[in-house]
Amino acid sequence: MSVKILADSACDLPLSFFKENDVTLFPLKVHLDGQEYEDLLTIDSTKIYEAIRLGNVPKTSQVSPLLFEEVFTNMAKNGEDGIYIAFSSELSGTYQTAVMMLEQVKEKFPDFNLKIIDSKCASLGAGLVVMEAVKLSKTGKSFSEIEETVKFHCEQMEHLFSVDDLEYLAKGGRVSKASAFLGGLLNIKPLLNVEDGKLVPIEKLRGKKKLMRRIIEVMNERGDSLHQQVIGISHADNEEMVSEIKEMMKQELNVSNVYISSIGSAIGSHTGSGTIAIFFLNKLPAAH
Repeated sequence: MSVKILADSACDLPLSFFKENDVTLFPLKVHLDGQEYEDLLTIDSTKIYEAIRLGNVPKTSQVSPLLFEEVFTNMAKNGEDGIYIAFSSELSGTYQTAVMMLEQVKEKFPDFNLKIIDSKCASLGAGLVVMEAVKLSKTGKSFSEIEETVKFHCEQMEHLFSVDDLEYLAKGGRVSKASAFLGGLLNIKPLLNVEDGKLVPIEKLRGKKKLMRRIIEVMNERGDSLHQQVIGISHADNEEMVSEIKEMMKQELNVSNVYISSIGSAIGSHTGSGTIAIFFLNKLPAAH
C-alpha cells in the first residue's frame, strides 16, 4: 500500500491537485464579515482581496482539531500509513494541534504510523514539498525514503517574496511592527524570506523592476542547479509580474520547469493582493 500524503490549505496547491492525487486536505479557516469559511473549499482568494480593498480585515484560524481526529482515526482503523506536511509552526498553531490530536488517536491505536512534519515552509514552499512527496509515494518509495526526502526538501526550501503592503502581515502578527516600514508612498518594495519558519525582511527596493532584478540575483546566489528543479511561483492577483519574472528566470537562470499557483484565502488574508513569491531549493538531494 502506498504512503498516504496529507497537507493543509496553506500549501497553496489548487483543489484539483488534492483531488487528482488523492491527497488529504486540511483546510484552514477564514473569518470574514461574521462568517466562517473553509479555505479552498467554501471561499476563494478573490473574495478576500475584494474585502481587503473595501477596508475589511479577514482573520484566519487553524485547522479544526475535530477534523484531524476524524481523519487520523479513519486512517488508523484502515491500517493506512501517512505523512502530513504541515504549515510552519512559526506561522500557525496547526502543526501543534495536529500533533496533539495524533497523540490522542494513538492512545487507541498505538500502531498507527503517521508522521507529522513541521515544514517550516509557507505557501507553495510547502506545496512543492507536497508535490515531491506525492511523486515518491506514487512510484512506490518506502515510508522512510519519503520521510527523509520530505525533511530534506523542507530544510533546503528558499522562499523569496514581496508584498504590496507590509501592514497586513504586521496586523496579523506575521512580521514585527518595526519591519512594516511604510513603503507604499515611495514605491518601495520589500523583499522578504523565511528563516527557520519565520518571515524575515531582507531589504527594500524601489520599484518593481529593481525588485525582480534582485530576486533573480538572490536565486542565482542561493539556488543549486536551478535548471534541474521545479521552481514555484505563487501570487495574489499578479499575473503580469509572474509572466515577467518567469521569462527572466528562463533567460538568465536557464529555468524551464515552473509551477505557478494562486495564493489561497488563508495566506492571502495576511498578504493582501499584489504579492509574489518564489520557491526553490538551495541544495539538491544527493541523488541528482
